Amino acid sequence: MNILDFARRKRAQEKISMVTCYDYSSACVLEQTDVDTLLVGDSLAMVMHGFDSTVHATIDMMAMHTAAVRRGAPGKFIVGDIPFLSARRGTTQAMDDVAALMRAGANAVKIEGEAGQLDLMAHIVESGVPVMGHLGLTPQSVEAFGGHKVQGRSEGQAAAIIESAKRLEQAGCFALVLECVPEVLATSITEQIGIPTIGIGAGPNTDGQVLVLHDMLGMNPAFKPKFLRHYANTREVITGAVNRFHDDVTSGAFPSREESYA
Repeated sequence: MNILDFARRKRAQEKISMVTCYDYSSACVLEQTDVDTLLVGDSLAMVMHGFDSTVHATIDMMAMHTAAVRRGAPGKFIVGDIPFLSARRGTTQAMDDVAALMRAGANAVKIEGEAGQLDLMAHIVESGVPVMGHLGLTPQSVEAFGGHKVQGRSEGQAAAIIESAKRLEQAGCFALVLECVPEVLATSITEQIGIPTIGIGAGPNTDGQVLVLHDMLGMNPAFKPKFLRHYANTREVITGAVNRFHDDVTSGAFPSREESYA
C-alpha cells in the first residue's frame, strides 16, 4: 500500500482496512496480516498510558510510538496523529511536529478538524507530506462537544461537515476519517468527494473502516460503543493463561525438568 493506492482503491470501489496500533509487538503481528494501513493514533494516551482523553498525547509520545510501530511493521503504510493543539501553535511548530513523525517512520500524518487550519494543511501537503483529514467526532475537541457524542445529526451540522470535507479535499488531503456521524451523512460525503473516506461509527458505505486493535480484540469488554465489533475475547485468553501460569508456579508444576538447564 502506498499513497497512490488510496485513490485507486476508491475508484475501483475496493474497501480500505485500517487498524490503530501503538507498539512494536502488536505491529510485528499486524505486519503478517492483510490489513492495508496502520494508524498510530493519539488515543494511545488513553489505551497505553491510562489518561482519560487524547489531549494528553504529546509529540514526543507520538514519535516514540510511531518509531516502535515502524520497526515492527516495516512493510505497512503508517499514518501518525498530530497531537492536541500542535496544528494551532503556528506553522514552524506544526512543521517541526510533522517532521518528528515523518522521521519516526510515518508515511503520512492525520490532523483533526478543518476550521482555521486549511492553510497549514495545504502547506504540509505542498511540503511533500501526505495529510489525512478527520471530521465528525474529533476526540481532541471532546470538551467542546460536551462528551463523546455523534456529530452531524442536525441539518445544519451535516451541511457544515459536508462543506468541511470538500475544503479538506481542496487543501490536498489524500483521505478522510469520518468518526461517529450518521450513516446517511457519511454516505453523502463519500459520494461527493473524490478522496476515500474511512469510517469509524459512520456506517457501511464509507470507502474503508478503522478500529483500534485493543478494542476489536476485546481487551476491555466493558468498552462496547455501538460501532465496535469484538473479533476476539483476548482479555479472557490472557487472564486465563496468566492464572494457569500462577497455578503451575504455586503447585510446583512449572518449570519442569525439561524446562530447566542441566
